[in-house]
Amino acid sequence: MKVEDGFDSHYSYVLVAARRARQLQNGSQPLVNSRSTKACKVAQDEIAAGKVGYVKPEPVEKPEVEAPVIPKFVIS
Repeated sequence: MKVEDGFDSHYSYVLVAARRARQLQNGSQPLVNSRSTKACKVAQDEIAAGKVGYVKPEPVEKPEVEAPVIPKFVIS
């Protein structure tokens, strides 16, 4: 099975299709005409038509923060 164009893995494809299917189930209008009425298949048809895509998130660079100095207590 080949990875759909525009996706870096099958996992990301499934995530996008599942999210779009949920939107369709919650009342969103389909972006393409599909032979199926099932939300999952309509979402797959929309992806195949290029109407729904995936944008790979860019890694977030976290600034380095110095840890505060905690004084040591000596118990005698």
